[in-house]
Amino acid sequence: MSSSMVILVTALGALGIVAAAVSFVLGRRTGAAGEVERLRIARNTAEEAAKRIVSEAEREAESLRKGAVVTGKEEVIRLREGWEQEARHRRDEVEREERRVEERHAQLDKKFDMLDQRDRDLGKRASDLGRREKAVGERETELERIVGEERRRLEALAGMSAAEAKQALIQRLESEAEADAANRIREIREFAKRNAEREAKKIVALAVQRIAAEHTTEIAVAAVSLPNDEMKGRIIGREGRNIRAFELATGVDVIIDDTPDTVVISCFEPVRREVARLSLEKLVADGRIHPGRIEEVVGKSRKEVEAAIVETGERAAYETGVHGLHPELIKLVGRMMYRTSYGQNILDHSKEVAYLAGIMAAELGLDVALAKRGALLHDIGKVLTHEHEGTHVQLGVEVATKYGENPLVVNCIAAHHDDVPHESEVSVLVQAADAISGSRPGARREAFETYVKRLEGLERIASSYKGVEKVFAIQAGREIRVTVTPEQIDDVRMNSLAEEIARRVESELQYPGQIKVVVIRETRAVDYAR
Repeated sequence: MSSSMVILVTALGALGIVAAAVSFVLGRRTGAAGEVERLRIARNTAEEAAKRIVSEAEREAESLRKGAVVTGKEEVIRLREGWEQEARHRRDEVEREERRVEERHAQLDKKFDMLDQRDRDLGKRASDLGRREKAVGERETELERIVGEERRRLEALAGMSAAEAKQALIQRLESEAEADAANRIREIREFAKRNAEREAKKIVALAVQRIAAEHTTEIAVAAVSLPNDEMKGRIIGREGRNIRAFELATGVDVIIDDTPDTVVISCFEPVRREVARLSLEKLVADGRIHPGRIEEVVGKSRKEVEAAIVETGERAAYETGVHGLHPELIKLVGRMMYRTSYGQNILDHSKEVAYLAGIMAAELGLDVALAKRGALLHDIGKVLTHEHEGTHVQLGVEVATKYGENPLVVNCIAAHHDDVPHESEVSVLVQAADAISGSRPGARREAFETYVKRLEGLERIASSYKGVEKVFAIQAGREIRVTVTPEQIDDVRMNSLAEEIARRVESELQYPGQIKVVVIRETRAVDYAR
C-alpha cells in the first residue's frame, strides 16, 4: 500500500470523527449551554487527535517510502550482479567455442594437406603400377613361351603327355595323402585311447574293488540223498508205477543206479528240477510213496518254488535298489536264479552287472537308479527263450515294453549286444558292466568243443587275409596274434587289418567278453662281419 493511500485513509477517519462530533453538537444545540461547551471541547480534542493521527500517518508513510526505495535499490544491485555473472559465463563459453572452432579449422587444414599429398602419392603409384603391369604382362608372355617349350621338351624326353604326367602326379599325391591320413588317424586314436583307457581303468578298478561276487557252477542234475538203499525200491514202486507217476508229474528223469543211498534227478529246466528235488525229499522224509501222494506233494512243492521265485525276485530288487517293478517282472527276475549262461548263474550275473553299472554311473554323474534298473533286466529274456520264439534280446524288449518300463531301460536291454544303437550313456554303461561281469576270470565256462571251434574260427578268419604269415590264438581264445609279411603289409595297412579282423570276429563268432587282435610286423636287417 502506497504512502498517499495511508494518508488518505487516515484523513478520512479523522473527518469521519469530526463529522460525527459536529452532528452530535448540532443535534444538541437546543440543549443546555454546558452541553455546548462540552461539545466544543470534544471537537477541539477530536481535531487535535485527527491532526496527530494525520501527522503519524505522514511519518509512517515517509518511513515506508524510504524502506521501499532502499529495498528497490538492493534488488537492482542484486539483479545487476547476477546479470554481470551470467554475462561473464556466456562470454567464457563463447571464447571456448571460438578456440574449439579454430582448432578444428587447423585440423581440417592439416587433413586437407595430407589428402592432397596422398592423392599425389596415389597418382604416382598408379603410374608406377601401370608400368609394372605392362612389364609383368610382357614377362608372362615370355614365361608362357618358355613353359610351352619346356613342356614339349619334357614330353619328348619322358615319353608322356601332360595329361599322363598329371594323372601320375595325382596318384602319387593320393597315396601320400592316404598315408598321412592313416598316420593322423592312428595318432588321434592312440591319443583318445590313452585318455579313455586311463579314465576307464580308474572307474572299472573302483567298481571291481567294491564288488565281490560269488560264483557257483550250475549243473543239469540234482542228487537226492536216501536214508538207505531200500528206499530206492519204494521210489520205483510196483512195476515202476511210482517212478513213472513222479516223472510224469514233474517232467524230469529219475536215474537210479548203483550209487549208494543216492538218486539222481536229471532235467535241463532248472525250475522243474528244483520242484522234483524238493518233492522227492519230502516223499522220502514222509515215507508214503504212491501216485496219489506224489501228485499232492508235487503240487505243494510247485507252489513253494513259485513263492520262492517271487521272494528271490523281490530280494534281488531290494538288494540292487530297483523299486517299482511289475509283479510279473519280479517273477521273471526270481526265475533267473534257476538259469545259467556259460555256467554263470544269470541272477548273480544280473545283480553283479547292476552293482557295476550303478558304481560307474555314480562316478560319471549319471542316473544310478536307471543304470541299475537296466542292468538288472538286461538278460530278462533268457528265462523265456525256451517258452517263446526269438532271441533273449527280443524277448526281453517285448516283456519290458509290455509291463511299461522306461524306454531308456528298454534300450539298455535291446542294445547290450549292439543289436540297436545306444540312446543314452546309461545303455553304454550297462553293456560295459555286462562285458566286465562275463569276462572276468572264473565267471563263465563252456564246453571243450565250443572252445576249440572258437579258436579254429579265430585262426581261420585271420589267415584269410593276404600278407598274413602266422596266426596264434592265445589266452584261452581271448587274444589273437597275427604275424604279417613286411613286404606286403606296411605300417599303415596294419591298423586297418587289425580293425577288419576284429569286425569279422564280431560278426561271425559268438564268445563271452572281448577278444584282442594284435597285428605284428617285423623287419630285420642282417649282415655279417668277416
